[in-house]
Amino acid sequence: MAQCPVAVAGVLLAPGAGAGSDQPALVAIDGAVAALGLPVARMDFPYRLAGRRRPDPEGVLEAAVRDHAAALASRVGTGTGSLVLGGRSMGGRICSQVVAAGLPAAGLVLVSYPLHPPGKPERLRTAHLPALRVPCLFVAGTKDAFGSPAELEAATEAIGAPVTHVWVEGGDHGLRRRDAEVAAAVAAWLHDTFGIRARGDRRR
Repeated sequence: MAQCPVAVAGVLLAPGAGAGSDQPALVAIDGAVAALGLPVARMDFPYRLAGRRRPDPEGVLEAAVRDHAAALASRVGTGTGSLVLGGRSMGGRICSQVVAAGLPAAGLVLVSYPLHPPGKPERLRTAHLPALRVPCLFVAGTKDAFGSPAELEAATEAIGAPVTHVWVEGGDHGLRRRDAEVAAAVAAWLHDTFGIRARGDRRR
């Protein structure tokens, strides 16, 4: 895969609807990305911080992503255009919507992207995908009720930038006990797409 010329300065990770920044998949990705020498920020949405179970309205969720992205960019001394954004399920979806709406970013990491509610393939969450113009990684289980491999591949054809799919064989939406595989896929994509290597790795 050809490398992207953007220099990545950090990664922001957002959790799924029923979890927080300590979600095991995010913790595993954090470790894998940190091993590459990149700063990582794992965020919580306002409803989670307030102890509520019901997610905030999408406008509130999107504003939270913008705020956390700005904070990470300030921390590493760059603009958000040098950050990779993403996360699990709802968190990744909200990040993709914010980028589609115009927030500069280097790329998107979308784990278990919720293409549609289970059993409701007509309720697609894809209207914003054609507006994406950054490299995207989709990591999903082959038995994800929120979108089959065929459905996800068809939907992401609308994205006007390189798209990478990594399929976790037999995995469902939760991808339980597959966190190491997910984290390795993210690290490999960062290496292949942006030329980022682990500390001490001098291979060309």
